[in-house]
Amino acid sequence: MRFTIERIRTLVLVAAVLLLAALVMFLAHAKWKNRFHRSDVPARLPLNITEESNGYSYSHNLGAHSKFKIHASRAVQLKNDRVELHDVEIEIYGAEGTEADKIAGNKFEYDEKSGIASAQGAVEMLLTRPAESGSQGKNVAHPRTAAGKAAEASQIDVKTSGVKFDRNTGVVTTAQAVNFSMTQGSGSAVGATYDSQRGNLTLAQSVELTTRRGKDEVRIRAQHAEFDRDEQLSVLRAATLQFRDGEANAGQASIQFRDDGSTEHMAATGGFTLATADGGRLAAPTATMDFDEQNQPRHAHLEGGVKMDSAQAGRTVQGASPTADLDFNAQGQLRHAHLERGVTFESQETRRQTTGPSIKVKRSWRSPVADVNFRSVEVAGKTEIEPETIRGSGGVTLASESRQGNAAPAPAKMSADLVTGTFGASSALHRLVGTGHAKMEQTTTTGARQTASGDRLIVEFVADRGKEDREQTTGNSQPEGRGGTQTGGAPDVQSAEIEGHVVIVEQQAPKPGAEPQPPLRATAGKAAYEGAGEWLHLTIEPRIVDGGLDLAAEKLDVSRRSGDAFAHGDVKATWIGGTETNGAPNGSETQHGTALGGNGPAHAVADEAQLNESTGEATFRGHARLWQQANSIDAPEIVLNQHIETITARTTDARNPVRAVLQNASAQRTGSGTAGRHRQAAAGATRPAASSVIRIRGGDLWYSDPEHRAIMHGGVAGEVVAETANAASRSDTVELQMIPAGSPDNGTGQAQVDRMIAAGHVVLTFGERRGTGARLVYSGVTGDYVLTGTDTAPPRLTDPDRGSVTGKTLIFHSRDDSVSIEGGSGETRTGTIAPKAHGK
Repeated sequence: MRFTIERIRTLVLVAAVLLLAALVMFLAHAKWKNRFHRSDVPARLPLNITEESNGYSYSHNLGAHSKFKIHASRAVQLKNDRVELHDVEIEIYGAEGTEADKIAGNKFEYDEKSGIASAQGAVEMLLTRPAESGSQGKNVAHPRTAAGKAAEASQIDVKTSGVKFDRNTGVVTTAQAVNFSMTQGSGSAVGATYDSQRGNLTLAQSVELTTRRGKDEVRIRAQHAEFDRDEQLSVLRAATLQFRDGEANAGQASIQFRDDGSTEHMAATGGFTLATADGGRLAAPTATMDFDEQNQPRHAHLEGGVKMDSAQAGRTVQGASPTADLDFNAQGQLRHAHLERGVTFESQETRRQTTGPSIKVKRSWRSPVADVNFRSVEVAGKTEIEPETIRGSGGVTLASESRQGNAAPAPAKMSADLVTGTFGASSALHRLVGTGHAKMEQTTTTGARQTASGDRLIVEFVADRGKEDREQTTGNSQPEGRGGTQTGGAPDVQSAEIEGHVVIVEQQAPKPGAEPQPPLRATAGKAAYEGAGEWLHLTIEPRIVDGGLDLAAEKLDVSRRSGDAFAHGDVKATWIGGTETNGAPNGSETQHGTALGGNGPAHAVADEAQLNESTGEATFRGHARLWQQANSIDAPEIVLNQHIETITARTTDARNPVRAVLQNASAQRTGSGTAGRHRQAAAGATRPAASSVIRIRGGDLWYSDPEHRAIMHGGVAGEVVAETANAASRSDTVELQMIPAGSPDNGTGQAQVDRMIAAGHVVLTFGERRGTGARLVYSGVTGDYVLTGTDTAPPRLTDPDRGSVTGKTLIFHSRDDSVSIEGGSGETRTGTIAPKAHGK
């Protein structure tokens, strides 16, 4: 609802004019105090009348000046102590003997016994407002002069009938219609009483005044009006003010005047309402207003339950506050409103779309206290008042709910200890700042619940929704991300920032028959929403915990539409695996990993990372390293796919190859192969191999946790190098077969290499021995290296002491440093040679 200068000035002007007209009409000003005291009227009129050539006259003097004069063309003494006067004219003067008012009638009858003078027929009065103190004693200006015209403008012409004056009480009454006119307008009433002794004036009923403010007509009506001359107080009952832009009503209005006739104070009780033509309405049980010397409002106070309503262009607003205080500037324009003791605003709006169903939006404001500042704007050649800022304190809550067509509603809420809002053009909300326990909550159309809290919240709203609304209803909807935020589901928010101890929690709606997903939780020093909330930027030690993922970096960017996350600078991530029931008889649960097949958390570090919600891929780039207990992978880029539980590592620079360090299977386990049984039988008690790891490097690595298998290719590195505690190999590819943690063959908490298979241009270095072939199989359980070749290129062993030897299969035994050569019809075993060095 807008309050224009015209509306407020009109209220003041009309109230002042009405009271002025009534006051002067019935001789209510203090200059007539005790003017008709009964001692002023002679006991027997004929004794004081002197006959003149042009009639009869009676004069009552006060000092050197006449107080009033009565002229009549003829006086007739009647029976029963009555005197009849014809063509009567009464002139009333001020204390200085100037500025005469006139009362004229064709016939008056005076009852000497009762002291009552009655007018027979119509009475006309020409009343003039008292002059300023500085002008008293001056001659009356000629009507044609400027001063004379000003005097005419202050005169009131009154017409009535049935006037009676009681000499004993000093009371003047009439039960007839009273009509008056002036330069500012005209009015009427039915019945009037004036007590000259007490200075009280009463207009009995049907009080009306029509005036103009500029080109606009203003009407005021009252059921009853009273004026106290000595107190300069006027009281109107059931008053209604009608103007071009609306209407104001008061059960009872009391107006206090200054001595110069200007309004000083107004109080309305019994209900006060102000309704505007554009659908605005303000109501309160009681209202008071103070005015300056120019009749401009300075301050207003409304109490008892203030109601504010408006309806414009598809939008309705209802507001309520137990009290409201209004302040105005020197021009009478509304400058500030203070609401307290529980302030509420409710609004509903329907947005018509170019295509598709309309969007219905509901909003509410709750705060113990609210302060609104206003500004003046020019609209269609008129000065109007619109809100500039709003400030709520003591705990503010803003709630909204939007629904497009028959879709499910999407509620949202913002709260803070202190909220300050700024308005743009056409009273559109532009910015909100919440300070202290700031919080945002939203529920998407899919049922996902999102909350964000911090010390300070800043929200920017879209100024022009036309383009966005058209795009929202083109039918080109995008798939929803984790939060379920649709392309067309964004509200009026253009961007939002949360600062200080930021905590963001997002809980997905449970799917039918499925266990609830763990909530996503993010913390940071600052969070920023951009692009109608589609992007979330986290800075100042940001961290995201999403189920089993814990991600931290210098900066985190999250797409709320797709659910993708981008981490920049000093990226650190941790995955925590779940549990599953193993095959043990007691049905105990075993923790399984999500990275390299081990129990416990897996970790990753990198310069930057990207998490793809739809594919389940986490990509780490720049000095990336992924590890789980003793198993690790280092590479320029590592991709972990949580959906299919795979890891891919790759490089584009041969100088910076992919590296992996994997735990070797326990050498204390008894091998099940033929060679293992032969070694046990031949050697009896053999020394166990030391616990070791396998180190491999190459161009790219692929690992599958469900298959417990890893494959590395030479790629840009040219070859794959694999190293154990006893030997090193070079080949085109290497395949690793893993024993998962917690399996019957692996009692440790981490995955171990059960078998390594190298293929293509294999070169094995075992101490000072060197073997070549097409394929190498290493068993982590037995510690044996089995080297084979092809029919045309069998494996070859070179020993610096014994020369070269070949066979169908060459077996290097790491336990006793011996080599077995298997041919087509038998086996040969070489002596033990202690290794001196291992090649790289």
